Amino acid sequence: MTPASAPRRGLLIPTFVAAGVFAALIALGTWQVQRKAWKEALIATVTERLAAPPSRLPAPADWAELDPAKDEYRRVAFAAEFLNDKEALVYTIGSSLRGGSSGPGYWLFVPARVSGATVMVNRGFVPEGRQDRATWRQGDANLVIVGVMRWPERPGLFTPAAEPAKNLWFARDPTAIAAAKGIGPVAPFYIEQESPAAPGGLPVTGELKPSFPNNHLGYALTWYGLALVLATSYAFWVFARWRGR
Repeated sequence: MTPASAPRRGLLIPTFVAAGVFAALIALGTWQVQRKAWKEALIATVTERLAAPPSRLPAPADWAELDPAKDEYRRVAFAAEFLNDKEALVYTIGSSLRGGSSGPGYWLFVPARVSGATVMVNRGFVPEGRQDRATWRQGDANLVIVGVMRWPERPGLFTPAAEPAKNLWFARDPTAIAAAKGIGPVAPFYIEQESPAAPGGLPVTGELKPSFPNNHLGYALTWYGLALVLATSYAFWVFARWRGR
């Protein structure tokens, strides 16, 4: 082995490790840049759809043709007959669409008869400790609802299992709620109610405004900055190693 080959062999493994970590950091930064573009497009789309006047709710015969990419956050208006004895509570700690819903509480999901079919409606937010309907002023069972179309929420890896015996769910899944309540088939979407407001202020409804967090630029700069620090540190380490020999 020549004297020059020893330092080269000593650099081989650290170089491979540093290159792998550097590539991973660059990939993470690029992913956050892509997420930023996606989030900005989502915010623009949602803002535009929420600003549009409400249209008629699609007829049940057309529900199978609906596409979340085109129809989610679409504002609609329809006459509904609520089945208040079949309501369900979905635990939440807040919303990126609804103001006045900070802190722990519940979404009130109520099935509604619409054109001979059933649609689940998120009627709004109920704070923790106020979920007993007996403490509210009761509203009418027949109303004209204005709201937006939403698609079911997929439970995450750490989402707790539903507790139907306690009338408690942890994911906004109208199909699962309807099955547990024995309601039968429901629309593949649910409605986020905007109006009318409840007579006693509960559940809390109101205008929907997107407030999606968009911190992806900061995350991207963090990953790219770490990559720069790694590259600079490695270069200094190599220089010091060669100079020392």
